[in-house]
Amino acid sequence: MRATIVRAAAVMAALGVVGAALTAAWAHGPTRQKVRESIEINAPPAKVWAAIGNFQDMSWLPPVSKTEGDKGNAIEATRRLTLAGGATVDEELYKYDAEKMTYSYRITAVDVKVLPVTNYSSTLTVAPSADGKGSSLEWAGAFYRGFPNNDPPPELNDQAAVKAVSELYKAGLEALKKKVESGS
Repeated sequence: MRATIVRAAAVMAALGVVGAALTAAWAHGPTRQKVRESIEINAPPAKVWAAIGNFQDMSWLPPVSKTEGDKGNAIEATRRLTLAGGATVDEELYKYDAEKMTYSYRITAVDVKVLPVTNYSSTLTVAPSADGKGSSLEWAGAFYRGFPNNDPPPELNDQAAVKAVSELYKAGLEALKKKVESGS
């Protein structure tokens, strides 16, 4: 009888260890979020690319008041965006293809109070519109929420991150459309 109790206790202890390991495996941190927004612009792709193709110029994005950077459109070029309220966002170019009218960059420094994300990367791509009469501009990003651990505060959770990026992309695309179509 005593041997049976000892074996039962050993089995229960082993199950407890397995259960704890499974719980730890399931209780992971944040998952990568993705946002993809696009807009049709009544202008040829070359005109749209001329407006966005210079990594050092983000003047078309409404919250940006100033862009400073170095290395032009070379891989590892950097830029600092100064926003209307004075906050800054530092970014680095990691892919650039003028022929395909696309580039990709990552944020290297941003206060999560400004944009509630971490490990953010993004790609802008210009293509002919489906009807061939204009352009399609797509802005796609992937990132983690601003709070990298479990139980984030509401302003730094997945929903807040997706909402902030989606709103930024939509505002930027609308502003660019207006700028390109008006010729200003």
